[in-house]
Amino acid sequence: MASLSVPTRFFFFLLLLFFQLLPLFHFSSGKGIPEKDQRFQYHNGTLLHGKTSINLIWYGKFNTNQRAIISDFVSSLCKSTFFKVGQAQPSVSSWWKAIEKYYQMESKKKKKDAIVLQEGKQILDENYSMGRTLSILQILQLAARGEQKDAINVVLTSSDVTVEGFCRSRCGIHGTSESKTAGEHHNKFTYIWVGNPASQCPGVCAWPFHQPVYGPKGTPLVPPNNDVGMDGVVINLASLLAATATNPFADGFFQGPAEAPLEAASACPGVFGKGAYPGYAGKLLVDPKTGASYNAYGINGKKYLLPALFDPSTNSCWTLV
Repeated sequence: MASLSVPTRFFFFLLLLFFQLLPLFHFSSGKGIPEKDQRFQYHNGTLLHGKTSINLIWYGKFNTNQRAIISDFVSSLCKSTFFKVGQAQPSVSSWWKAIEKYYQMESKKKKKDAIVLQEGKQILDENYSMGRTLSILQILQLAARGEQKDAINVVLTSSDVTVEGFCRSRCGIHGTSESKTAGEHHNKFTYIWVGNPASQCPGVCAWPFHQPVYGPKGTPLVPPNNDVGMDGVVINLASLLAATATNPFADGFFQGPAEAPLEAASACPGVFGKGAYPGYAGKLLVDPKTGASYNAYGINGKKYLLPALFDPSTNSCWTLV
C-alpha cells in the first residue's frame, strides 16, 4: 500500500524538494561499496493493462455537485473522450495519455497493451454504515464492495468522516487486495481512497486552493469548480490513479524505497504548471469570469487542476501548461 503523504503534499518546500530530487543523481562513494540505485526507474514488475473500470464508492454525505465534479473527471479520463471532436485543449484525457510513456518503456521488455479506463459503477453509502471514524482496514472493506476484477475501486469519504492517518500522515492511499469470491480464482484488484479535506485539513490536502499549513503564505488560488475540498480531491485522486496504473503492486515505476515510494505524480510535488517553485503552483490558465485557476478541460464544461507527471523518458516533470 502506498500513500499520498502529507509531507509529499506540502513537501516542506525547498528542503524536502532537495532531498526528493537528490536521488535522481547517482553519486559514488569512491570506496568500492555498492549503493542502491534510488533514481526514478522501472523495477521490472507489472503495470495495469487492458480495459479497467473505475468504480466510485461514496461514503458519507456528498451533494449532487460534488459527485458531478468527480464523476465528470472520471468520464473525462476515459479512452472514448481522447479524440472527441471539438474537445478543448489541454484536456484531462491528454493528461492521462501521458501515462502511455510508462507503457512504452515497459513494452521494451514485455509486450502488453496499455491500460484503457472505463466508467464503472457508483455505490452510495450515505448512512455511514461503518461509523464516522474509519480504519484503513475498513477502507479496504469498503473498496471490496466494488468489482473485484479488472477494476480500480475508489473510496471517497466525506468531509465529516475521520480516517486513520488522514491529514496527519496522508491525503489518500492506493493498494491491492485479493477478491474473496467463493469458488473462483482469487483475483487481485486495486483500490484508492481519498478523503475530502474541506473541514479537516484544506491547508494540507487541498493546496493550492487554501493557504498551506507550512511555508510561504501566498494567496490561495480560486478552485475551478468552486469547491476547495473536492477540487483538492481531484488533485489527489489524479495522482493516485497515475500511481495505481504505473505501480500497482509496488514493483513498477517509482523512486526510493518500495514501502514509501515517490510515484508518477508524487515525484513532482507541488508542480502544476511551468515555472513552479515552492509556494507557487506554476503558470496556469485562469478563467476570466471566475478567476479560477486550472490546467485541463473536462467534459460538461468542467475545468480541473491536475498535477505534473514525471516523464521517465526525460527524467523531468511534465505539465499540461
